[in-house]
Amino acid sequence: MKTGLPRKQKGAAAIEFALVFGIFFAVFYGLISYSLPLLMLQSFNQAAAEGVRQAMSVDPVAAGTAYSTQVTTLAKTTAKNQLKWIPASFQFSDDLITANYTGNTLTVTIKYPTNRLYSVFPALVLPVIGTVPNLPANLFASSSLQL
Repeated sequence: MKTGLPRKQKGAAAIEFALVFGIFFAVFYGLISYSLPLLMLQSFNQAAAEGVRQAMSVDPVAAGTAYSTQVTTLAKTTAKNQLKWIPASFQFSDDLITANYTGNTLTVTIKYPTNRLYSVFPALVLPVIGTVPNLPANLFASSSLQL
């Protein structure tokens, strides 16, 4: 007596695996490829907010005429220190962080071009869905405070 699958069913498991694996791989790749930009964006928001918070510690009376310079320098340095965890392969540089003190408002912005992110984690182009992850041209975070 013969046991096992009939002859017609021999390759069915391989075909089913190939179809299911493709779907699971696409979902897994999408999960990972969207998680990284979201992590970076949250880090940029945190760094900008922390830069503004730390800049509040500058004493305007003691700083005198150099107040705006000290405030922007401290804000930019704090934001830069918050983002030291980003590996060199992401090509994150200090010139992507700006701190402006205009009137009584301090604004810290971080603008990261996503094409640098694609050099680390390449985009996957799917026939029906398109580019995964489909990101804007820049990841942008800003925080401001009226001093």
